[in-house]
Amino acid sequence: MNGLPLKDTPQAIPDPVTTLMALAGGDMVRVETLLNGRMASPVELIPELAAWLVKAGGKRIRPLITIASARMVGYEGEGHLALAGAVELIHTATLLHDDVVDESALRRGKASANHIWGNPQSVLVGDFLFAQAFMLMVDSGSLDALHVLSRAAAIIAEGEVRQLAMVGNVDTSRQSYMDVIDAKTAALFAAAAQVSPILAERPKAEQDALYTYGRELGLAFQLVDDALDYGGLAALLGKNTGDDFREGKITLPVTIALESASDDERGFWQRTLGGKDQKTGDLDAAIAILKGHDALDATLTQARAHAANAQSALSVFERNEWTEALSALAEFVVDRAY
Repeated sequence: MNGLPLKDTPQAIPDPVTTLMALAGGDMVRVETLLNGRMASPVELIPELAAWLVKAGGKRIRPLITIASARMVGYEGEGHLALAGAVELIHTATLLHDDVVDESALRRGKASANHIWGNPQSVLVGDFLFAQAFMLMVDSGSLDALHVLSRAAAIIAEGEVRQLAMVGNVDTSRQSYMDVIDAKTAALFAAAAQVSPILAERPKAEQDALYTYGRELGLAFQLVDDALDYGGLAALLGKNTGDDFREGKITLPVTIALESASDDERGFWQRTLGGKDQKTGDLDAAIAILKGHDALDATLTQARAHAANAQSALSVFERNEWTEALSALAEFVVDRAY
Protein backbone atom coordinates (compact mmCIF):
# COMPACT_ATOMS: atom_id res chain seq x y z
CA MET A 1 0.00 0.00 0.00
CA ASN A 2 1.35 3.46 -0.94
CA GLY A 3 1.59 6.20 1.63
CA LEU A 4 3.00 6.75 5.09
CA PRO A 5 5.07 4.11 6.86
CA LEU A 6 3.37 2.70 9.92
CA LYS A 7 5.59 1.35 12.69
CA ASP A 8 2.80 -0.50 14.46
CA THR A 9 -0.84 -1.34 14.12
CA PRO A 10 -3.18 1.05 15.96
CA GLN A 11 -3.59 -1.49 18.77
CA ALA A 12 0.19 -1.65 19.32
CA ILE A 13 0.71 2.09 19.82
CA PRO A 14 0.84 3.11 23.51
CA ASP A 15 -2.31 5.11 24.07
CA PRO A 16 -2.30 7.90 26.69
CA VAL A 17 -6.02 8.36 26.10
CA THR A 18 -6.42 5.12 28.03
CA THR A 19 -4.33 6.59 30.84
CA LEU A 20 -6.47 9.72 30.90
CA MET A 21 -9.62 7.61 30.90
CA ALA A 22 -8.31 5.68 33.90
CA LEU A 23 -7.51 8.91 35.78
CA ALA A 24 -10.80 10.57 34.89
CA GLY A 25 -12.94 7.43 34.89
CA GLY A 26 -15.41 8.51 37.56
CA ASP A 27 -15.95 11.92 36.00
CA MET A 28 -16.28 10.50 32.49
CA VAL A 29 -18.95 8.04 33.60
CA ARG A 30 -20.94 10.98 34.90
CA VAL A 31 -20.36 12.88 31.66
CA GLU A 32 -21.66 9.90 29.67
CA THR A 33 -24.77 9.82 31.86
CA LEU A 34 -25.20 13.53 31.26
CA LEU A 35 -24.84 13.08 27.50
CA ASN A 36 -27.34 10.24 27.39
CA GLY A 37 -29.85 12.42 29.21
CA ARG A 38 -29.31 15.33 26.84
CA MET A 39 -29.71 13.10 23.78
CA ALA A 40 -33.08 11.86 25.02
CA SER A 41 -36.22 13.19 23.35
CA PRO A 42 -39.85 12.17 22.76
CA VAL A 43 -39.08 12.73 19.06
CA GLU A 44 -38.11 9.17 18.17
CA LEU A 45 -35.49 9.99 15.54
CA ILE A 46 -33.32 12.04 17.90
CA PRO A 47 -32.38 9.33 20.45
CA GLU A 48 -32.21 6.76 17.63
CA LEU A 49 -29.70 8.79 15.65
CA ALA A 50 -27.85 9.82 18.81
CA ALA A 51 -27.51 6.18 19.88
CA TRP A 52 -26.00 5.39 16.49
CA LEU A 53 -23.37 8.09 17.03
CA VAL A 54 -22.52 6.72 20.47
CA LYS A 55 -22.16 3.18 19.10
CA ALA A 56 -19.89 4.51 16.33
CA GLY A 57 -17.29 5.12 19.02
CA GLY A 58 -14.88 7.99 19.45
CA LYS A 59 -12.44 8.45 22.30
CA ARG A 60 -14.05 11.55 23.82
CA ILE A 61 -10.70 13.35 23.65
CA ARG A 62 -12.17 16.86 23.89
CA PRO A 63 -14.25 16.31 27.05
CA LEU A 64 -11.33 14.35 28.50
CA ILE A 65 -9.19 17.46 28.07
CA THR A 66 -11.80 19.52 29.93
CA ILE A 67 -11.95 17.02 32.80
CA ALA A 68 -8.17 16.59 32.98
CA SER A 69 -7.56 20.35 32.88
CA ALA A 70 -10.05 20.89 35.71
CA ARG A 71 -8.44 18.27 37.90
CA MET A 72 -4.96 19.50 37.02
CA VAL A 73 -5.73 23.00 38.34
CA GLY A 74 -7.38 21.63 41.48
CA TYR A 75 -11.04 22.32 40.66
CA GLU A 76 -13.30 20.53 43.16
CA GLY A 77 -16.81 21.43 41.99
CA GLU A 78 -19.05 19.76 39.42
CA GLY A 79 -19.40 22.47 36.77
CA HIS A 80 -16.65 20.86 34.71
CA LEU A 81 -18.96 17.91 34.02
CA ALA A 82 -21.51 20.14 32.30
CA LEU A 83 -18.78 21.90 30.34
CA ALA A 84 -17.24 18.59 29.23
CA GLY A 85 -20.68 17.45 28.07
CA ALA A 86 -21.19 20.71 26.20
CA VAL A 87 -17.84 20.32 24.46
CA GLU A 88 -18.71 16.81 23.28
CA LEU A 89 -22.17 17.86 22.09
CA ILE A 90 -20.70 20.74 20.08
CA HIS A 91 -18.20 18.33 18.54
CA THR A 92 -20.89 15.76 17.72
CA ALA A 93 -23.17 18.39 16.19
CA THR A 94 -20.37 19.66 13.96
CA LEU A 95 -19.63 16.10 12.83
CA LEU A 96 -23.24 15.67 11.76
CA HIS A 97 -23.16 18.92 9.82
CA ASP A 98 -19.72 18.19 8.33
CA ASP A 99 -20.83 14.82 6.96
CA VAL A 100 -23.76 16.49 5.23
CA VAL A 101 -21.55 19.17 3.69
CA ASP A 102 -18.90 16.64 2.67
CA GLU A 103 -21.47 14.08 1.49
CA SER A 104 -19.59 11.51 3.59
CA ALA A 105 -20.79 7.93 3.73
CA LEU A 106 -18.53 6.82 6.58
CA ARG A 107 -17.98 8.11 10.12
CA ARG A 108 -15.58 6.32 12.52
CA GLY A 109 -15.61 3.25 10.35
CA LYS A 110 -19.41 2.97 10.16
CA ALA A 111 -22.08 4.34 7.86
CA SER A 112 -22.59 8.02 8.60
CA ALA A 113 -25.88 9.27 10.01
CA ASN A 114 -26.73 11.26 6.89
CA HIS A 115 -26.10 8.16 4.78
CA ILE A 116 -28.68 6.24 6.83
CA TRP A 117 -31.30 8.84 7.77
CA GLY A 118 -30.73 11.59 5.22
CA ASN A 119 -29.26 15.08 5.16
CA PRO A 120 -32.23 17.06 6.55
CA GLN A 121 -32.54 14.72 9.52
CA SER A 122 -28.81 14.95 10.31
CA VAL A 123 -28.79 18.74 10.14
CA LEU A 124 -31.81 19.08 12.42
CA VAL A 125 -30.51 16.61 15.00
CA GLY A 126 -27.22 18.49 14.90
CA ASP A 127 -29.14 21.67 15.69
CA PHE A 128 -30.83 19.90 18.61
CA LEU A 129 -27.44 18.85 19.99
CA PHE A 130 -26.12 22.40 19.68
CA ALA A 131 -29.11 23.64 21.69
CA GLN A 132 -28.47 21.02 24.37
CA ALA A 133 -24.82 22.05 24.50
CA PHE A 134 -25.78 25.64 25.26
CA MET A 135 -28.15 24.50 28.00
CA LEU A 136 -25.26 22.60 29.61
CA MET A 137 -23.06 25.68 29.39
CA VAL A 138 -25.67 27.60 31.35
CA ASP A 139 -25.87 24.76 33.88
CA SER A 140 -22.14 25.11 34.57
CA GLY A 141 -22.87 28.43 36.25
CA SER A 142 -19.96 30.27 34.60
CA LEU A 143 -20.80 33.14 32.30
CA ASP A 144 -17.14 33.41 31.23
CA ALA A 145 -17.02 29.72 30.28
CA LEU A 146 -20.29 30.16 28.37
CA HIS A 147 -18.69 33.05 26.47
CA VAL A 148 -15.60 30.99 25.56
CA LEU A 149 -17.56 27.99 24.27
CA SER A 150 -20.13 30.14 22.47
CA ARG A 151 -17.34 32.00 20.72
CA ALA A 152 -15.68 28.70 19.78
CA ALA A 153 -18.94 27.45 18.23
CA ALA A 154 -19.15 30.58 16.09
CA ILE A 155 -15.49 30.30 15.05
CA ILE A 156 -15.98 26.65 14.07
CA ALA A 157 -18.90 27.61 11.81
CA GLU A 158 -16.80 30.36 10.21
CA GLY A 159 -14.00 27.87 9.60
CA GLU A 160 -16.32 25.40 7.94
CA VAL A 161 -17.73 28.09 5.64
CA ARG A 162 -14.23 29.19 4.70
CA GLN A 163 -13.17 25.62 4.00
CA LEU A 164 -16.22 25.11 1.81
CA ALA A 165 -15.18 28.13 -0.25
CA MET A 166 -11.69 26.62 -0.62
CA VAL A 167 -12.82 23.25 -2.01
CA GLY A 168 -11.12 22.70 -5.33
CA ASN A 169 -9.26 26.03 -5.22
CA VAL A 170 -5.66 25.14 -6.12
CA ASP A 171 -4.59 28.73 -5.45
CA THR A 172 -5.19 28.25 -1.72
CA SER A 173 -2.10 29.27 0.25
CA ARG A 174 -0.54 27.36 3.10
CA GLN A 175 -1.44 30.17 5.50
CA SER A 176 -5.06 30.30 4.32
CA TYR A 177 -5.39 26.60 5.05
CA MET A 178 -3.81 26.96 8.49
CA ASP A 179 -6.27 29.75 9.27
CA VAL A 180 -9.14 27.42 8.39
CA ILE A 181 -8.05 24.54 10.62
CA ASP A 182 -7.23 26.98 13.40
CA ALA A 183 -10.93 27.81 13.31
CA LYS A 184 -12.67 24.56 12.45
CA THR A 185 -10.54 22.17 14.54
CA ALA A 186 -8.21 23.95 16.95
CA ALA A 187 -10.82 26.37 18.34
CA LEU A 188 -12.79 23.64 20.13
CA PHE A 189 -9.65 21.96 21.50
CA ALA A 190 -8.54 25.36 22.82
CA ALA A 191 -11.91 26.11 24.41
CA ALA A 192 -12.14 22.60 25.90
CA ALA A 193 -8.89 23.19 27.77
CA GLN A 194 -9.42 26.86 28.63
CA VAL A 195 -12.84 26.61 30.26
CA SER A 196 -11.57 24.57 33.20
CA PRO A 197 -9.18 27.15 34.66
CA ILE A 198 -11.84 29.79 33.98
CA LEU A 199 -14.35 27.76 35.99
CA ALA A 200 -11.78 27.25 38.75
CA GLU A 201 -11.03 31.00 38.74
CA ARG A 202 -7.34 30.38 38.17
CA PRO A 203 -4.91 33.15 37.14
CA LYS A 204 -5.04 34.39 33.55
CA ALA A 205 -1.58 32.95 32.91
CA GLU A 206 -2.97 29.46 33.53
CA GLN A 207 -6.04 30.14 31.39
CA ASP A 208 -3.81 31.35 28.56
CA ALA A 209 -1.47 28.36 28.94
CA LEU A 210 -4.30 25.85 28.63
CA TYR A 211 -5.78 27.77 25.71
CA THR A 212 -2.39 27.45 23.98
CA TYR A 213 -2.15 23.77 24.89
CA GLY A 214 -5.54 23.01 23.37
CA ARG A 215 -5.03 25.11 20.25
CA GLU A 216 -1.61 23.64 19.47
CA LEU A 217 -2.88 20.12 20.16
CA GLY A 218 -5.82 20.69 17.81
CA LEU A 219 -3.55 21.94 15.02
CA ALA A 220 -1.28 18.91 15.42
CA PHE A 221 -4.30 16.60 15.45
CA GLN A 222 -5.68 18.00 12.18
CA LEU A 223 -2.34 18.02 10.36
CA VAL A 224 -1.74 14.37 11.23
CA ASP A 225 -5.20 13.56 9.85
CA ASP A 226 -4.28 15.46 6.67
CA ALA A 227 -1.17 13.34 6.21
CA LEU A 228 -2.86 10.06 7.13
CA ASP A 229 -5.57 10.66 4.55
CA TYR A 230 -2.92 10.14 1.88
CA GLY A 231 -1.70 6.78 3.08
CA GLY A 232 -2.69 5.96 6.65
CA LEU A 233 -5.08 3.28 7.81
CA ALA A 234 -8.77 4.12 7.63
CA ALA A 235 -9.20 2.57 11.08
CA LEU A 236 -7.02 5.29 12.57
CA LEU A 237 -9.24 8.03 11.22
CA GLY A 238 -12.69 6.48 11.19
CA LYS A 239 -12.96 7.27 7.51
CA ASN A 240 -11.76 6.03 4.15
CA THR A 241 -8.19 6.77 3.13
CA GLY A 242 -8.36 9.32 0.33
CA ASP A 243 -11.60 10.97 1.46
CA ASP A 244 -10.06 14.46 1.32
CA PHE A 245 -8.83 13.81 -2.20
CA ARG A 246 -12.18 12.48 -3.41
CA GLU A 247 -14.01 15.44 -1.87
CA GLY A 248 -11.72 17.95 -3.57
CA LYS A 249 -10.37 19.29 -0.28
CA ILE A 250 -7.23 21.37 -0.30
CA THR A 251 -5.23 20.31 2.75
CA LEU A 252 -1.74 21.24 3.92
CA PRO A 253 0.15 18.50 2.01
CA VAL A 254 -1.47 19.68 -1.22
CA THR A 255 -0.70 23.36 -0.60
CA ILE A 256 2.94 22.43 0.09
CA ALA A 257 3.19 20.38 -3.12
CA LEU A 258 1.57 23.18 -5.12
CA GLU A 259 4.18 25.70 -3.98
CA SER A 260 6.79 24.04 -6.20
CA ALA A 261 4.53 22.16 -8.63
CA SER A 262 5.37 21.74 -12.29
CA ASP A 263 2.81 22.79 -14.88
CA ASP A 264 1.79 19.15 -15.33
CA GLU A 265 1.38 18.65 -11.59
CA ARG A 266 -0.67 21.84 -11.22
CA GLY A 267 -2.83 20.63 -14.08
CA PHE A 268 -3.28 17.29 -12.28
CA TRP A 269 -4.47 19.03 -9.10
CA GLN A 270 -6.71 21.33 -11.09
CA ARG A 271 -8.34 18.36 -12.83
CA THR A 272 -8.69 16.07 -9.82
CA LEU A 273 -9.45 18.58 -7.04
CA GLY A 274 -10.62 21.65 -8.92
CA GLY A 275 -12.79 19.80 -11.41
CA LYS A 276 -13.26 16.58 -9.40
CA ASP A 277 -12.48 14.70 -12.61
CA GLN A 278 -10.88 11.67 -10.99
CA LYS A 279 -9.86 8.43 -12.64
CA THR A 280 -8.61 5.07 -11.43
CA GLY A 281 -5.07 5.47 -10.17
CA ASP A 282 -5.33 9.19 -9.50
CA LEU A 283 -5.08 8.75 -5.71
CA ASP A 284 -1.84 6.79 -6.12
CA ALA A 285 -0.59 9.50 -8.47
CA ALA A 286 -1.49 12.17 -5.91
CA ILE A 287 0.43 10.30 -3.19
CA ALA A 288 3.45 9.99 -5.49
CA ILE A 289 3.41 13.74 -6.19
CA LEU A 290 3.10 14.56 -2.49
CA LYS A 291 5.97 12.24 -1.62
CA GLY A 292 8.05 13.71 -4.44
CA HIS A 293 7.72 17.14 -2.84
CA ASP A 294 8.22 15.75 0.70
CA ALA A 295 4.80 17.25 1.45
CA LEU A 296 3.70 14.47 3.80
CA ASP A 297 6.93 14.61 5.81
CA ALA A 298 6.72 18.41 5.94
CA THR A 299 3.14 18.20 7.21
CA LEU A 300 4.15 15.80 9.96
CA THR A 301 7.15 17.94 10.86
CA GLN A 302 4.82 20.89 11.35
CA ALA A 303 2.45 18.68 13.37
CA ARG A 304 5.34 17.68 15.64
CA ALA A 305 6.20 21.35 16.18
CA HIS A 306 2.62 22.11 17.25
CA ALA A 307 2.61 19.10 19.58
CA ALA A 308 5.86 20.32 21.14
CA ASN A 309 4.30 23.77 21.63
CA ALA A 310 1.37 22.11 23.40
CA GLN A 311 3.73 20.30 25.75
CA SER A 312 5.70 23.50 26.44
CA ALA A 313 2.51 25.33 27.39
CA LEU A 314 2.08 22.95 30.34
CA SER A 315 5.36 24.10 31.88
CA VAL A 316 3.58 26.79 33.93
CA PHE A 317 1.86 24.07 35.97
CA GLU A 318 3.30 21.94 38.75
CA ARG A 319 4.10 18.50 37.41
CA ASN A 320 1.61 15.83 38.42
CA GLU A 321 -0.13 12.83 36.91
CA TRP A 322 -2.50 15.08 34.99
CA THR A 323 0.19 17.21 33.36
CA GLU A 324 2.12 14.07 32.47
CA ALA A 325 -0.94 12.51 30.85
CA LEU A 326 -1.81 15.65 28.89
CA SER A 327 1.79 15.97 27.71
CA ALA A 328 1.80 12.33 26.60
CA LEU A 329 -1.45 12.96 24.71
CA ALA A 330 0.25 15.66 22.62
CA GLU A 331 3.03 13.24 21.73
CA PHE A 332 0.58 10.47 20.91
CA VAL A 333 -1.36 12.67 18.49
CA VAL A 334 1.72 12.71 16.25
CA ASP A 335 2.92 9.16 16.99
CA ARG A 336 -0.30 7.68 15.57
CA ALA A 337 0.96 8.65 12.10
CA TYR A 338 3.67 5.97 12.20
